[in-house]
Amino acid sequence: MLVRFIKCHGSGNDFPLVDARDWTLSNAEWASLARVLAARGGPVGGDGILALVPGDDASAFGMRMFNSDGSEAETCLNGLRCVARAGFAAFGVETATVRLKTSHAQVEHVGDLAPGVYTVAETAGPASLATADWPILGAPERLIDAPVPSLPGTRAYTAVSIPNPHFVTFIEHIDDAELVAVGEACEAAPAWLPNRANVSFVERRGDDTLFVRTFERGVGLTSSCGSAMAASTYAACVTGRIEFGREIAVLNRGGMVRARAEVDAMVTLHGNATWEWEGEVDVDLGAERAGDVQVLRRFDDEVAAWQAVAENVQR
Repeated sequence: MLVRFIKCHGSGNDFPLVDARDWTLSNAEWASLARVLAARGGPVGGDGILALVPGDDASAFGMRMFNSDGSEAETCLNGLRCVARAGFAAFGVETATVRLKTSHAQVEHVGDLAPGVYTVAETAGPASLATADWPILGAPERLIDAPVPSLPGTRAYTAVSIPNPHFVTFIEHIDDAELVAVGEACEAAPAWLPNRANVSFVERRGDDTLFVRTFERGVGLTSSCGSAMAASTYAACVTGRIEFGREIAVLNRGGMVRARAEVDAMVTLHGNATWEWEGEVDVDLGAERAGDVQVLRRFDDEVAAWQAVAENVQR
């Protein structure tokens, strides 16, 4: 099949995005397409693939997101901003309700986060602290700053689903090797954690800034994970590190978002939805093989505008 796509990113979390409103792929075919297009050694690459799909009675349009291993996520908030932008263009709107796999989210095109950076505000939730939602078998009803004996090490975690499941721990300095060890323990889908989980190590940098580093389920270490930034913001409020209702900066390897968690467990992120280039490629789903990519258009000004933001964050 000939696949036309936009290579895009939200806060450095990168994806090929397809308009699949008229597609009729099976879940197995979607998984194959994700493994082909999102493979880092392949012709496109990404942390997964995004699809603009039809909505339902409560939404203008929908979103599906498949990780690079072919598994489908409940949501991806960095990816949601990119799908929202595509949906806004398709329907000629600036605000919408979006259907996700197991929930809905509100999105709106808002003022630029920085000059030349297309910005979307997204509100998702309510975040849940119920361990039965994952499930985490054998755990108490909630885990808030508590040890998880089955994980490597002795750190305390807060368990949040939004609706992706996240273990969040607050530490002084992030050690990637330690994060990978914990992430891989979850990625193995042990009996007590059958649906796996994302793991985030978070540095609190003052009263209004967090730095988040995430091992993402189905992907591994990522430059950024939107639901992890939302879950970390909510966890920071639940544990008293940040005030509910306070807008903060959440930094990551790929850039940053502005975030706010409310007492009703809804979390709003303001972040970029950046187009990098548009292309098309012929994909053999049965063989999970792609041909040569044809680049149709580049968005160099958008790429440069976001690069300026990312460089400023790193400084």
